[in-house]
Amino acid sequence: MWIDTHCHLDAAEFDADRDVVREAARIAGVTRCVIPAVHRAHWDDVAQLAERHGDAYALGIHPLYVPQAQETDLLALDRALTERQEDPRLVAVGEIGLDFFVPELCTPEMRERQWFFYTAQLKLAQKHGLPVILHVRRSADLLLKGLRQCRISSGIAHAFNGSNQQAQAFVDMGFTLGFGGTLTYERSLQLRRLACELPLSALVLETDAPDIPPQWLYQTAEQRALGKPQGRNSPAELPRMARVLADLRGLSLPDLATTTTANACRVLPKLAKLPL
Repeated sequence: MWIDTHCHLDAAEFDADRDVVREAARIAGVTRCVIPAVHRAHWDDVAQLAERHGDAYALGIHPLYVPQAQETDLLALDRALTERQEDPRLVAVGEIGLDFFVPELCTPEMRERQWFFYTAQLKLAQKHGLPVILHVRRSADLLLKGLRQCRISSGIAHAFNGSNQQAQAFVDMGFTLGFGGTLTYERSLQLRRLACELPLSALVLETDAPDIPPQWLYQTAEQRALGKPQGRNSPAELPRMARVLADLRGLSLPDLATTTTANACRVLPKLAKLPL
């Protein structure tokens, strides 16, 4: 079976056909999705979706939503994690992290605000004994600094695209690294090398649907200018993404499925307890 460890099934892009999308993924062999929340307004939505489809979810405040977040949202997150502590589908705090790619998030004020929300949510994860799902975008070193200050048992560095040294630092802290659509691009040479050089125990698979479309769904800027819409990513694409990784590493698909599923269950332990 396949586990999509990062899928925003609650996104507006799926409003018209959400259940159809999830069923198509199930038919493709994706037996479990992890649905991370991005802000307070989505916490109930991701929990309800996970219940409806037999999936799992995480609660948190994404760095892109930090500008409009309030400190009271952190108090609400603490309450939500307490109230849902017996919910077997709540597997992590996430999606949390730092984003130093988006220009408006890179001002000194916003960097400090992101750091505040990131470290506060690390402390909540530690308090509630939960792993974390990290947003890593030109921010690996500072994310690692936060993890050294507030140790978390395990987690996933989502959409990882850093150096070997940074990757190894996450692995040494009990984390796996999420690989998905970006790996399918032939020009992603550094990322492909990393995916081959890391121990297989360090890898999990993800789509980040509806975002980060694989190469076969991507539309160039020129194509979009001609009116061709950007391809929508979906969890059903995960097995085809996995084929790229399997070919790069010389593995069979069944072996890759078995290993990456075990890896996901190791770093998100409550996943292993959910019935299929």
